[in-house]
Amino acid sequence: MKLSVDEFTHWEHKSITLLGMSGVGKTFLSNILRSSDWFHYSGDYRIGTRYLNEPILDNIKQQAMQVPFIRDLLRSDSIYIQNNITVDHLKPISSFLGKLGNPEQGGLSLQEFKRRQNLHLNAEIAAMQDVPEFIRKAHEIYGFNNFINDAGGSVSELNSPEVIQTLSEHTLILYIKATEENEKALIERAKSDPKPLYYQEAFLDQYLEIYMTEQNIDYVSMLDPDAFVRWVFPYLFKARLPRYDAIAKQYGYTVSTTELYQIKTEADFVDLVAKAVARQQ
Repeated sequence: MKLSVDEFTHWEHKSITLLGMSGVGKTFLSNILRSSDWFHYSGDYRIGTRYLNEPILDNIKQQAMQVPFIRDLLRSDSIYIQNNITVDHLKPISSFLGKLGNPEQGGLSLQEFKRRQNLHLNAEIAAMQDVPEFIRKAHEIYGFNNFINDAGGSVSELNSPEVIQTLSEHTLILYIKATEENEKALIERAKSDPKPLYYQEAFLDQYLEIYMTEQNIDYVSMLDPDAFVRWVFPYLFKARLPRYDAIAKQYGYTVSTTELYQIKTEADFVDLVAKAVARQQ
């Protein structure tokens, strides 16, 4: 939603969606606000606990069944496996999403990788469409005055105008834009610690073909999973930036990571958003 500075300042129940690449500080900021009167809605947490809970557990069980001792216990219902996903511990989600490549290095086949990518896409769309209901719950059930939607880094990839429209109607969208220095740091971090990522299918097909040609690789099963993620991340990063910019320009506001990192308190955050609103007036 678009507001004047006065409207934002006097907004009784502030509801804000944070957009930006993973690592720019969305969860860092949400944790600051969570200690005040803000309900922290984590899109990734909702995905993992509601929409991908069963597929994640199936994946874990499939791995556990490879061990005869554990397989016998599972088949006799002597033990059970459950997720322990928290806002600060989301590894089961990334381990399910996985990486493309050599199965001996933990990689997935292209077919299986795309199946999981599609499940994640649908789960993220559903999690973002749940935001209005959780705003209601935050106020009516839990008694929080304000609401922060800590959206995943791949929200700009959803190609779902309905999702952005929903977020815009019910929240103020705030894009956290990485400075050039922070961009380099995020890319270097991804190279040193490559993590599973979501890709639009057309993007994946295009850059997978380029990479395999450059590396003279004939089959996806020959890919080094980490090497591909290190190579492709800078391209993915650059591809997402104009999408974030377009969303912020039409529906919301933009702040830089430099501004974000100066925030220490809730009051600092409210002041920063007010400045972002004023810049567009």
